[in-house]
Amino acid sequence: MLPRRIDSSLAYDIARAMIDGFNRHYRLFRAESARAKHRFETQDWAGQQRAQRERIEFYDLRVKECVTRLEREFHASAQPMEVWQQVKLLYIGMLVDHRQPELAETFFNSVTTKILHRNYFQNDFIFVRPAISTEYIEPEDPTAHTIYRCYYPKSVDELPAALARLIEDFGLRLPFEDLARDVGDVLAALLPLFDHRRLRANFQIQVLDSLFYRNKGAYAVGKLINGFQEVPFALPILHNDRGQLIIDALLHGEDDLLMVFSFARAYFMVDMEVPSAYVQFLRSMMPRKPRAELYNALGLAKQGKTLFYRDFLHHLRHSTDQFRIAPGIKGMVMLVFDLPSFPFVFKVIKDYFPPQKDTTREQIRAKYQLVKQHDRVGRMADTLEFSKVGFPRARFSDELIAEIQKFAPSQIEISDRDGTQEVILKHVYIERRMIPLNIYLQECFDTLSKDPANAVARQQLEHAVIEYGNAIKDLVAANIFPGDMLWKNFGITRHGKVVFYDYDEIEYITDCNFRRVPPPRDEDDELSGEVWYSVGPRDVFPETFGPFLLGNPLVREVFMRHHSDLLDVAFWQEHKERILAGHVHDVFPYERERRFCMQRAVPLSPTAEAARAPAALSPSHPTGVTP
Repeated sequence: MLPRRIDSSLAYDIARAMIDGFNRHYRLFRAESARAKHRFETQDWAGQQRAQRERIEFYDLRVKECVTRLEREFHASAQPMEVWQQVKLLYIGMLVDHRQPELAETFFNSVTTKILHRNYFQNDFIFVRPAISTEYIEPEDPTAHTIYRCYYPKSVDELPAALARLIEDFGLRLPFEDLARDVGDVLAALLPLFDHRRLRANFQIQVLDSLFYRNKGAYAVGKLINGFQEVPFALPILHNDRGQLIIDALLHGEDDLLMVFSFARAYFMVDMEVPSAYVQFLRSMMPRKPRAELYNALGLAKQGKTLFYRDFLHHLRHSTDQFRIAPGIKGMVMLVFDLPSFPFVFKVIKDYFPPQKDTTREQIRAKYQLVKQHDRVGRMADTLEFSKVGFPRARFSDELIAEIQKFAPSQIEISDRDGTQEVILKHVYIERRMIPLNIYLQECFDTLSKDPANAVARQQLEHAVIEYGNAIKDLVAANIFPGDMLWKNFGITRHGKVVFYDYDEIEYITDCNFRRVPPPRDEDDELSGEVWYSVGPRDVFPETFGPFLLGNPLVREVFMRHHSDLLDVAFWQEHKERILAGHVHDVFPYERERRFCMQRAVPLSPTAEAARAPAALSPSHPTGVTP
């Protein structure tokens, strides 16, 4: 039988339409990111939040547009597989001199997987592996744009001028309150970090060409190189109450940068022609940070998903343990499982819920989408959302299969693929694994019950309870009411930060009705185990939180000392009124004590107030947190 003849012009036209679709997407994405500079200069914080939400939707809209065009013009789903193989080869040729080839490959996958059957999700038809190298890609016009700028002061005396020029070269159109003072503060914090004060022959300051915009701050991100020493840094730039600019702090070292680029924070707005070069530069400062999470932090979530899935497949090939039901208290809405050797958890929405959970699958998905689009202020874990994910059946414990078939039978399918059984989950969320806060506290209780004088366990317990309250207050500042505030719905990260991860009951603070419990009408009311007052669907009674959260006297003592205001309706109502009045709170990824104004003991406007988070516990503590 003769091989089928392929119409190469048809394959070329399909490939051309797909690259045009991607180029349109990235042009719009980059334009929206570039406008963040103007919004920062004009203090348009509501516009910044709106742009953040809308930009997340760009990708799916462009994919949908491209799929529609391919079906309308080329009847794409009716084309034989030989055509699609040719399309991919021609598409690769179009990426040879492209500035975002890895993103374009992912766009090709997104479009193609909406047209082809799942059986063809292999490297012959989509980019299971990358085809184009992203090494050493330079901007199209190196004279007009660079990836990063370099400064070469020849002596310590020239450092202030070099740092001032570094800031001025970003071209912000607002004056600084006192740039010379801020540069002096940066140098005073920076010089003690060097092994020696002498500038070596290779001394240089490298800084990424675009500022990183998020919330109400702009971050200059770079590194200093002196001899064999490299110091990564970020300089947060804020507004004072007179509309002038200030450098608020010096963040330095990998741990500081990991907090700035945390998976629990909103995506940055960054104007990048060559995103892979930004990721490579950032990884040189944060080698422990997966590339997938860096792409996510830059707002390129689909590329983050692609790299995550490649890392996941690689891990499966090089591990042998089985997926299992995740340890801890089982949820009423989500079925959670994990792979012990892999630092993520997998969450599937159950098919049915107990009566007290008055919700639907669609409502739960809407809540997770709300979190994706919202400013997560370092307190809500980012999620990766996948559809029709395949897993090797042999890696699933029988207990886990039975659990899914019992609670989410509509979400699981077991099929044969090339003679091997495969578990296909129709919809799954994936999150970074953390130690559930209730388990973390129980470890502290167990240690203290055996050794009441154990100072480390007591410090860890106090830190966790303080951080729990800080997490709730940061969520309140971001207009989020967590709904279910039980300890089991919060986790603790490697850096000791408490993060919320159960989103099925969240609401906007501005949609809640905060009330005091009415006094009992008579003795029967007072002795009754039932509520004697009406409760609306969004009524919240803060004074009732205590019995559910503060049963342990050790926890209660710490909580009441630091966060008793969370049990007062006035706290919640005041924040609601401020948000309704248009106030946008600041929550920045560093401690209050790191701010230069605090070190100078000069009070600054509330508009530049940073987060209150206490210093993180060291991961070397006996109950250190899993990364």
